[in-house]
Amino acid sequence: MTAIKHALQRDIFTPNDERLLGIVNVCKAGKKKKNCFLCATVTTERPVQVKVVKVKKSDKGDFYKRQQTWELRDLTEVDAKDASKENPEFDLHFEKVYRWLASSTAEKNSFISCIWKLNQRYLRKKVEFVNVSSQLLEESVPSGESQSVAGGDEDALDEYQELSTREEQDIEGMMEMCEYAISNAEAFAEKLFKELQVLDGANIQSIMASEKQVNILMQLLDEALAEVDTIEGKLSSYEEMLQSVKEQMDQISQSNRLIQISNTNNGKLLDEIQFLVNYMDLSKGHIRALQEGDLTSPKGIEACINASEALLQCMNVALRPGHDKLMAVKQQQLLFAELRDTFARRLTNHLNNVFVHQGHDQSSTLSQHTAELTLPKHSPLHRDLLRYAKLMEWLKNTHREKYEGLSRTYVDYMSRLYEREIKDFFEVAKIKMAGTSKEAKGKFGLHGSSGKLTGSTSSLNKLTVQGSNSRRSQSSSLLDMGNMSASDLDVADRTKFDKIFEQVLSELEPLCLAEQDFISKFFKLQQHQTVTPPLAQPEMEESDGGTPSRMPPQAEHRHSLSSEKDMVRLMMNKIFQSIETELNSLIALGDKIDSFHSLYMLVKMSHHVWTAENVDPASYLSTTLGNVLVTVKRNFDKCISGQIRQMEEVKISKKSKVGILSFVTVFEEFAELAETIFRNAERRGDLDKAYVKLIRAVFMNVEKVANESQKTPRDVVMMENFHHIFSTLSRLKISCLDAERREAKHKYTDHLQSYVINSLGQPLEKLNHFFEGVEARVAQGVREEEVSYQLAFNKQELRKVIKEYPGKEVKKGLDNLYKKVDKHLCEEESLLQVVWHSMQDEFIRQYKHFEDLIGRCYPGSGITMEFTIQDMLEYFSSIAQSH
Repeated sequence: MTAIKHALQRDIFTPNDERLLGIVNVCKAGKKKKNCFLCATVTTERPVQVKVVKVKKSDKGDFYKRQQTWELRDLTEVDAKDASKENPEFDLHFEKVYRWLASSTAEKNSFISCIWKLNQRYLRKKVEFVNVSSQLLEESVPSGESQSVAGGDEDALDEYQELSTREEQDIEGMMEMCEYAISNAEAFAEKLFKELQVLDGANIQSIMASEKQVNILMQLLDEALAEVDTIEGKLSSYEEMLQSVKEQMDQISQSNRLIQISNTNNGKLLDEIQFLVNYMDLSKGHIRALQEGDLTSPKGIEACINASEALLQCMNVALRPGHDKLMAVKQQQLLFAELRDTFARRLTNHLNNVFVHQGHDQSSTLSQHTAELTLPKHSPLHRDLLRYAKLMEWLKNTHREKYEGLSRTYVDYMSRLYEREIKDFFEVAKIKMAGTSKEAKGKFGLHGSSGKLTGSTSSLNKLTVQGSNSRRSQSSSLLDMGNMSASDLDVADRTKFDKIFEQVLSELEPLCLAEQDFISKFFKLQQHQTVTPPLAQPEMEESDGGTPSRMPPQAEHRHSLSSEKDMVRLMMNKIFQSIETELNSLIALGDKIDSFHSLYMLVKMSHHVWTAENVDPASYLSTTLGNVLVTVKRNFDKCISGQIRQMEEVKISKKSKVGILSFVTVFEEFAELAETIFRNAERRGDLDKAYVKLIRAVFMNVEKVANESQKTPRDVVMMENFHHIFSTLSRLKISCLDAERREAKHKYTDHLQSYVINSLGQPLEKLNHFFEGVEARVAQGVREEEVSYQLAFNKQELRKVIKEYPGKEVKKGLDNLYKKVDKHLCEEESLLQVVWHSMQDEFIRQYKHFEDLIGRCYPGSGITMEFTIQDMLEYFSSIAQSH
């Protein structure tokens, strides 16, 4: 059994890191005997796992294999069947009951005892042992030991130890030396026992023989111990001496440490003092400059700038913890605050005086610009004030209230100054628009050199009407704006207005840009992005809990930059609050003088708005001109609507011929002027839309007038006016009206043909009726060569009809027709010859048609007309030349 246990340990359990502690040879009870082994094992690694393994010997070879495994913790009951009698049967209760028959009762008892020990040691689980002798369980516990059963001796479980490789080799060598080592194990064991006794005797004899050497060794050990005691005595004396030296060194080290701490503290104190002296000390020169520095001279201003920057650095120095408790620091801070307040007060008073004095000097030069259409330049004022830009920045960072007060003062003063200048400037512009004659000055009440306007717009209107009486007029004007017509003003007047309006915009543009640039530089707006602008809300806001909350840095950056731009726009709006009003007034005046002026103003204003937006889309100039452009565009639309309304209201004379309608002429004038003005303009799209509206209205109203005409035939009105429209559009080559140009040509051609046919009628009336009858017979199925046999259409009837139209009568009828056409057509369009030539072509067409019918229906008759085509050509030519 020992050999089998050794083989199982080596082949099955050692590779799986397990130890075999108990084994029993069993077979299943009640069945054919198939031997196998139940093994109790534990793992060598922790935590320890206890298992019961069923191992079976292979049928095909001399080796074993693991067949089934149970965890010991799943075992619930062990039944030994009978505790008093020897019985090899026993049951193990896992998930089901396994019944076994051991090869012997001793092996069964040994295996059950091993299971009990493993349970008590590793599981401490109450596995029920039934029919097991209490004596068997008591034998498993060594008597006389204080240890409990649960903590049993490790050696009891470790009674089996695996042989090492060296031991296996030695045993194999001994067994090879003995031939009967396997066949007669008892004799081999007896032999080994005898050899062991021989070896034990030899060991005892060897020990007894070496007693003398042992005594000598013991003597040497005693001497060594004595020497060790001597050395220990010396070491003790040395230790006592070193102890005194150690105490002295400890005292020296403590002194050095205190000296080092003192030096470190002195160095830190010196650093703190140097920091305060370097960063919180203001020189006497700076203090003197802040208290009494000259703010008028360049050197004095430079000194004040340096002193203010030094003061700001001292005030903004980041103090270290505890500095604010030092009395010297508190005194310096009080001194800095006093110097800041003093200098801020001096700077504010001085700049207020500068604003006032500069304003008086600037006002004295206003009279120089009234006679000319120019605005005073403020560059000297800006140049003088920009010297204080850095001081304004200092004031902005240190005294927000005084900075905002200065900005308000500047805005209030400059708004009054610019209001006077702009008002006078626009009054001069209005006078130049109306004319600069003495009579005009009397009408408008010009007094003194300031050139102020005291008249009203109505008086200006009367003046303009009187001045335009000598110009050409048109009886049916469609642009009667305030008793004035666009046709009453010649190109020179409009060119003069265009130059004046351009001059006004050209003067305003650099003025506004220069002022906005100065405000940005002087008040330091849009440059320091973390500071709020004057008159704006601060970035720090109180939250609901009463604690200040700051926006994120990026949002704060965008908010500050946007606020400063808004502040510049707000200041510009206050300073130039009168510009938009004056511009609208000037535009209204120009539109009242001549509604066509809106074309000039739309182009000029659009160009200036486009230029301003390219420089800065958010600038005051761009915004203001954009607002005024809306008014100009509205006036332009009103001009177009006015023209359309006048077209709809036009009335024609019942006694005279219509001719070219007045609104057709006005459209031509409008188109010629617009093409001149809008050449390469940005607002071409607006003009194209206006063209489409106007041309549709012209087409509709031409047809309306033609339908209402009593004196002139409808076809003549349509033909002449659409010919005029076609000529105008062809000459001007307006691309957006190509479809309308083709439509006008089509209408002109159609009505020309209609008029020719209606006016020409049937000059050979009886002959025409005769041939219409011939065509009717042919249409009814009569062959063409048989028509001459019809009673009403024989050759005699044909000759009778032809004789009624000799050449003389034909010429007389054509002469009367020419006179009739001449009465219908107007002289302006010169269409008489065109119409006459069309009538000649129509007459020849009818003549050839008659000749063709005679040839087909009366072949070989020799019948011909009384006159030839050549005769007709001579009739038409002589009539045209005689008139």
